[in-house]
Amino acid sequence: VGAFFCPDTIHPMKIERQSPCKINLLLNVIRRRDDGFHELETLLHPVALCDDLEFMATAAGIQIECSHPGLKSDESNLIFRAARSFLETAEIDSGVYVRHEKRIPLAGGLAGGSANAAHTLRGLNELFDHPLNDRQLHEIAAAHGSDINFFLQDSPALATGRGENIVPCGPLPALAGKGLLLIHPGFGIPTPWTFRELADYPDALTGDAAKGEALVKHLQQADLQPEPNLLYNSLEAPVLPKYPLLRIFQEFLTARGAIVAMMSGSGSTTYALTDSPASAAALKDEFVGRFGPGCWLHALPLSSPQ
Repeated sequence: VGAFFCPDTIHPMKIERQSPCKINLLLNVIRRRDDGFHELETLLHPVALCDDLEFMATAAGIQIECSHPGLKSDESNLIFRAARSFLETAEIDSGVYVRHEKRIPLAGGLAGGSANAAHTLRGLNELFDHPLNDRQLHEIAAAHGSDINFFLQDSPALATGRGENIVPCGPLPALAGKGLLLIHPGFGIPTPWTFRELADYPDALTGDAAKGEALVKHLQQADLQPEPNLLYNSLEAPVLPKYPLLRIFQEFLTARGAIVAMMSGSGSTTYALTDSPASAAALKDEFVGRFGPGCWLHALPLSSPQ
């Protein structure tokens, strides 16, 4: 990564935030709505794999310096759009500089971009002495993407609607001490394609809306192991036939002791839950031994970022 430039700031204050990703313990599509979006219920769990963000106020404009060459610093960037909406809503005339150290894979179903947008809103609100309230931040978040609202808070949460209605569910004792292995195969899957293809899988397009509450209740009991039958992703229905490598990954991981192996979001990241962080690290080594070093892999505890 090259050196970042130093902007002409209007005051020396700098806000630093860690921007985590997430996995979907459940992604249940209920129906296709009249507005073209899909009604969802999804149980989201934050993951302590983070991008780093730094914010400083400048005289004018929005400047973004990112360590990843594949991310532009224009309208296509969720950080840019979130910052612009924040400044407009808060009626702030000055600009901002954002330094972005990227670690979360792109287009992997981990919502790294959505997290960046949410933590841009949180970081700028702190930088400018909290001109916006929670309702205003959530309104901006909902206007820019379905997962952004989740990252305005830090707990596992059940999300409904398009994903913008967030109900934090606190700690999930059944997952305490578990390990997590993330595997990105090196390619992304376009989210619009995945949702369009659901039309060919009616069972996956019309889920039972009771699954979310059932899974939360199950995971809130400390004496239970996670139940694989309750962990479900509707979007696997169109994705796995199109990308059979991901199914092969899942079969390998479960055969070697993973509690569950499934796709996060619309893919392409596969994740495995294991009994412990040590077993996640061991499973990572086994995976590399079987499939080689071509995938991006990260093993870590399944704990929320602090």
